[in-house]
Amino acid sequence: MAKRKMSRRQFVGRTAAAASLMAAPFVRTAGAAGSLSLALWDHWVPGGNTAMSEICQAWADKEKVNLQIDYLSTQGNKLYLTIAAEALAKSGHDIMDFSAWEPPHYEASLEPLDDIMGEVLSRNGPVSPAIEYLAKPKGKWVVVPGIRGTLCLTACSRFDLIKEHAGIDLLAMFPARGEPSKAAEAWTWDNFLIAAEKCHKAGYPFGLPLGGTTDSVDWIGAFFRAFGAELVNEQGEITAKSDAMRQALDYLHRLSAFLPPDASAWDNASNNKWLVAGKGALIFNPPSAWAVAKRDAPQVAEKLWTHAMPKGPKGRFVSVLPRFQGIWNFSKNKAAAKALLQHVSTREAAAKLVEGGQGYDLPPFVKFNDFKTWDEQQPPKGTLSHYPNKGDQVSIVPFAPAPPGVAQQIYTQALASKMVVRMMKGEPMPKTLDWAVAELEGFNRN
Repeated sequence: MAKRKMSRRQFVGRTAAAASLMAAPFVRTAGAAGSLSLALWDHWVPGGNTAMSEICQAWADKEKVNLQIDYLSTQGNKLYLTIAAEALAKSGHDIMDFSAWEPPHYEASLEPLDDIMGEVLSRNGPVSPAIEYLAKPKGKWVVVPGIRGTLCLTACSRFDLIKEHAGIDLLAMFPARGEPSKAAEAWTWDNFLIAAEKCHKAGYPFGLPLGGTTDSVDWIGAFFRAFGAELVNEQGEITAKSDAMRQALDYLHRLSAFLPPDASAWDNASNNKWLVAGKGALIFNPPSAWAVAKRDAPQVAEKLWTHAMPKGPKGRFVSVLPRFQGIWNFSKNKAAAKALLQHVSTREAAAKLVEGGQGYDLPPFVKFNDFKTWDEQQPPKGTLSHYPNKGDQVSIVPFAPAPPGVAQQIYTQALASKMVVRMMKGEPMPKTLDWAVAELEGFNRN
């Protein structure tokens, strides 16, 4: 497969699906166990697709299944358009790849998977509640949590700049090939604000976006959870006007003074470029910025360290962006589809996929966080050791546990970052909260 230079940022944004795209055809030949077709996300790391193809084809050869895999890019929304078209036409691939909010949306068109998930979980152990929140609408599994493409947006720092200008030794807090040390207890949002001010004064601001992008929403969503600030509760009640929310907004208003002046206009590529260009000391991101720096700016890459988020009054949280694989309920070969999904969920398959993706992918199964791939990545060696959750960090979906339909609207409308920007422009907090409540009331009516 030809190597691509496309970064994760070129495909992470999504738009509303349209149903005008023709569904991809089935394989027309037939083997002993029939034919099976998959539409999967086109991994930005070349080895990510290769590893998946090898795993699936080895299974197909053994089971005598004629297999077709179509890797569809999210650039140009080809994957999202295909999903929408096939759900409408009730025809297309057998297995489909989904991103975070899609399983609840397409639940009515998906085959129930409680039977195979029982076996997968008994073998692999549990997934995080964040994964279950999206994969089990109404308490039933409709997708299998995916290994390839699942990521979290944790901290990626210039450890040299933060030590020099803020006096924080991240390597001592988050040592290579080890658990967080006791010193990591000092990596709090309170100390983060102090460090942000010091690095700003030194000319290396933290590169945190505040626009309508997924990166903006994800880091603010994790921050809100750390402060116990929610917009809508599990029952669907609007809870925005709380003391915790006021505390969180006051903090973000103070932090915004130390961020790049155009942060509200940043897109999902801006923070990557900021860090790789040597302009800033920290971003919240998966290892894609580090991977680009390794290729284009090795003098920056060798000073980067991926580690946990700061800790707030309610804990240490990181936003996860999961991927899933599901089976359409109109599939013509459900038995083979279920068998393949079980196969690609094994520990052996997961280890090969993580290695093929150079540590970019995070298996959803907690027991799989011990793979050696993350410890071996370099430069510097061990730079990704703390990319999987260690210590007290917990993965979350921003704005859960609000009902998924409402949480998705809060997420896609970037309501939280818009609140911060309104206050940056001088709007009093009570007026910002009134505006947010009015928006949330509109979401609840939809």
